[in-house]
Amino acid sequence: MPKTIVVPEGTQKPIAPYSPGALADGMLYVSGTLPFDKNNDVVHVGDAGAQTRHVLETIKSVIETAGGTMEDVTMNHIFVTDWANYQAVNKVYAEYFPGDKPARYCVQCGLVKPDALVEIATVAHIGKK
Repeated sequence: MPKTIVVPEGTQKPIAPYSPGALADGMLYVSGTLPFDKNNDVVHVGDAGAQTRHVLETIKSVIETAGGTMEDVTMNHIFVTDWANYQAVNKVYAEYFPGDKPARYCVQCGLVKPDALVEIATVAHIGKK
């Protein structure tokens, strides 16, 4: 099955060998997204809510580039470095998914850059284009 690599305009070069998104048979897989700026530096250091917003805006840009919307999200994989940030992450997360919520899980773990507090990977079903 052919796949289409999805890279929003202005996306920085990844810090590892991956693409921001891959679309195959109507399913969009968005890579784990960290709160990085255009230089791959962590933004909003110490603010889990602001980092979550940045991550979700980045994910939204991948989904929209592929022709979908946030309403097409079916699954989120959430990684936090500290459960103390869970409430702040959920507060912002709920703004992006106000209606029916996608399936998800959340794991506490270390992330690739110490100042990153949250990472989210997403699956969206945007239909066959």
